[in-house]
Amino acid sequence: MPEPEKDETPGRRLENSAHGGKFLMEKTSQSNCSCANEACISPSFLGVGPGAGSARGWRIPLIFSLSFLSLSILLSGCGTDAPKSATQAETKPAEPVVPEEIQSASQSLLGSESQVLVFGDLAKNGKQEFLAANVVPKTPTNNLPGTIVTRVVVAENTDGQWAEVLRCDEHLKNQKGFLGLTPLAPVTGWRLQYEQNGEKGLQLYFTPLKGITDSHVLPIGVRWNPQTKRYQSLDRSYEHFLPESPSMQDPRSVLR
Repeated sequence: MPEPEKDETPGRRLENSAHGGKFLMEKTSQSNCSCANEACISPSFLGVGPGAGSARGWRIPLIFSLSFLSLSILLSGCGTDAPKSATQAETKPAEPVVPEEIQSASQSLLGSESQVLVFGDLAKNGKQEFLAANVVPKTPTNNLPGTIVTRVVVAENTDGQWAEVLRCDEHLKNQKGFLGLTPLAPVTGWRLQYEQNGEKGLQLYFTPLKGITDSHVLPIGVRWNPQTKRYQSLDRSYEHFLPESPSMQDPRSVLR
């Protein structure tokens, strides 16, 4: 009878184990990865002895658990981003609500299509005012920058009564007459720009769009004059106030 094969000698098993360990180290060094990333490859001594079955049995659940844990962390991270974005959107400052009294006064001066652009102590004179306009809606044929308007009014409240202190329609005018630099020819559309200065108050800039031949016209600056107590236009340096003209025939009103 043939003799049963004898178990390998301890030296042989050690040699095989050494070869298996060498392969693992070579593969790890070539891929620059740690043993945790290649859990399916293990030294041969894990396959020898009574604990070999249990070692194989818990490696797969462990890998699955780690993968599930990573996925849970990723999903929980994504879940926290949405409420944060919603919170940031909620904290965005809302536009101030126009009081009904101001809205009613605006409509009485410019009609139901008027828009109140800004209100408050605009002239820094302690009185409540509002700036309203008939705004031309943006359309494919109207792609001009800025706010395009046909009429503008600045109204002031005195003893509970609203009265206009500046009007822009075909011309620029106040209680005393036509403002300096207003065009002689009627203007049907203006580009309106405005800003609020902490010391000087509301500053307005009107650029005529139609009714003139000069296509490179400079804006006409208008601001509250604390000396005369009314809105007046400014010279080309935007520093000195210009007097009004009672008639459009005055040469000072020609737009230069």
